[in-house]
Order: sequence, then C-alpha cells, then structure tokens
Amino acid sequence: MESKESEYSVKPAAVFEHPLVLTFAQDVKGFLFNHIGALILFVFTCTSVLAVLLIFLFVAREAFPFLGKFSVVEFLTRNAWYPEASEGAEYGALALIVGSVYVTTIALAFSVPIGVLSAIFLSDIVSFKIRGIIKPIIEILAAIPSVAYGFFAVLVLAPWLQKHLGFATGTNALNSSLLLSIMALPTIISVAEDSISATGRDLREASYGLGATRFETMLKVVIPASHSGIIAGVVLGMMRAIGETMVVWMASGNASQIPHPWWDLSQSIRTMTASIAGEMGETVKGSDHYRSLFTIGLLLLVMTLLLNLVSEYFLSRARKSTGKS
Repeated sequence: MESKESEYSVKPAAVFEHPLVLTFAQDVKGFLFNHIGALILFVFTCTSVLAVLLIFLFVAREAFPFLGKFSVVEFLTRNAWYPEASEGAEYGALALIVGSVYVTTIALAFSVPIGVLSAIFLSDIVSFKIRGIIKPIIEILAAIPSVAYGFFAVLVLAPWLQKHLGFATGTNALNSSLLLSIMALPTIISVAEDSISATGRDLREASYGLGATRFETMLKVVIPASHSGIIAGVVLGMMRAIGETMVVWMASGNASQIPHPWWDLSQSIRTMTASIAGEMGETVKGSDHYRSLFTIGLLLLVMTLLLNLVSEYFLSRARKSTGKS
C-alpha cells in the first residue's frame, strides 16, 4: 500500500532554487553585485573612450605648433613635399592627400561590386551549409597581417605587372589598390550580408506574390531596402583602406606626386600613412618635420572620425528600417 502511494504521489510542478522572499542580507548582496558589475562595465567603457580622447589630444598637441607657424591653407593646397631640404624646406601635403584618396577610390572600385555581389550570393542564393563554410573563409582575410599582403605585392604582384602589363615599375597605384581592395572585402561583405539578411522573408515573399522574379526581387526590393547597411559597409571598407600603412608603404612606390593623367595607374604615388611610417623614425623630435607628420596624423584622425560618423548614421538607418533600433 505504501509503495502504491509513493508511486502515485504528487510531485511539485516546479522547483525553485532561490527563495521567493529574500532576506535583508540576500537583498543587499544582489543589489551590490548588480551595481558593481554595471560599474565595472562602465569603467571599461569610459577607459576606452578616454584612451581615444588622449590619443587625439596627444596628436593635436604635437601638431598645433606646426599649424601656428605655417599656413594651413598652404599645407593643404601645395604639392611640394620636401621636409628635409637644407634650405627652404617645403611642407605641401596635397600630393599625399590626393595619393591616399586616389588609391582608396580605385580600391573601392574593385571591392564594392565584388563585395555587394558576394553578400547577395551568401544571403539569398547559396545554401546555409555552404554559406557556413564560405563566410568564415572570407572573414579570415581580415586576420592576415598587412605586412604579409605587402610582401605579396612586392615579390609576386609587382613582377607580374611589369612582365605582363609592361609597367616601368611594379610598385605603383594599381598594385597598392588591388591589395587594399582585398583587405576591404571582408568588412564590406560582412556588413552588407548582415544588412541584406536582416530585411527578412516578408518583403521577398510579397514581391514573389506580385509576380516578380528572383532577380527583380533582389534588384528592386531587397537591395533598396538594405541600402543603408550596404553604404555603411562601404564606408567602413573605405576607412580600412584609407588607414592602411604597410601595404601602401611597400607597394605604392612612394613618389610624392599627383598622378597625371589621372587614369594612368602605372604611376607611383605616396599616401599620408606611408609618409608617417617612412619618415617618423628619421626626424628630430620637436623639429618642423616632426610636427608636420603629426599634422598629417591629425588630418587622418579627422577624416576617419567623419567617416565613422557617416557609417554610424547609415547603420542607425539600417537598424530602424529593419525594426532593430
């Protein structure tokens, strides 16, 4: 009889590991743990923000003496960059600025079509199994050190360009732009693919229901709906390219000149980042040359800050359009 009662005994529907009513000590303990954890995260966040601000202030402090001594307009509009001349040193950064924008624009011309088409392929065409294999491989490209890309550009791509395209030198604008486009691809593909996938099935099914083909759905519905995220990915890829140092230093030829004609990609150029990396170790601390390099660095910081604000704007629009704001 006892065994039958134990067999059919009623078991509780749920077992609570924690009591429903906390004691005063347990309440204080939970309160402290929650607020201490939030405080630790707040300190870490403020530390990272403070580190960025200190870097910006340090670069600005080193650059301001140069800006007070030389004309900012002449620095940004003059082409001659001869900071080490014994007499009449010239600090015209226009060729360096044009070189950075030049190789970045060419790199985006290669990487944006490939990146957007790859994002469409991963989000809507390929199966989930193959996507799980391809996407991690693409993201591995972002982990390859830039100096490895630079060695490839100098030892492999440069001789190939000279031999097959007849260039006078293989270290030129085309060489560095091709490598920068490869380095920007993981960012563009990842952000664009996330934005396209986030549009959801409802828009696609509504388009199919109206008789649109798969191509028409992608071209006229999905891409316009996810354009903010795609633009944000392009801007982030642009930041990756314009801030790159080792590849452009090793593969661009380091000639301080504005390409003429502009479409001749076989010409050597020089970028702002390559100038800082190549000349900082040879300058005397506190000299005009030293200060001018920090001024270029300050200009780079301002440009990347503006690009970051643009990308955040488009990312916020992409979140609102998908209901994730």
